[in-house]
Amino acid sequence: MENVKVVENGLEAKREIEQFIMQGFTKDEIYLLAHDKNRSEDLTDSLDIEDIGVSEQGVFDSIANVFRTRGDELRSKLESLGLSKVEAEQYEEELDQGRVVVVASKSA
Repeated sequence: MENVKVVENGLEAKREIEQFIMQGFTKDEIYLLAHDKNRSEDLTDSLDIEDIGVSEQGVFDSIANVFRTRGDELRSKLESLGLSKVEAEQYEEELDQGRVVVVASKSA
């Protein structure tokens, strides 16, 4: 998917978010994921972008995430943004390596 960027840190994430905004995405259409839940929340808050929630995933998946491992939860969130199962697995591997994934999606 062309609207997914893998970055190393918050500074690179900010740069990619700005690029997505210049391409016509709004902050409500840009999502950030990190393997560490606290890091993901901190970056999402500091960069003023959306968290993937019930409106993107649906009620069932949001509730199911409570019982999933972090990796399963991340793959589910990526798929809810329009990525295929294979793409979600590939990006989740990047997250395992400590990287951050920024996704711009109008379909969520």
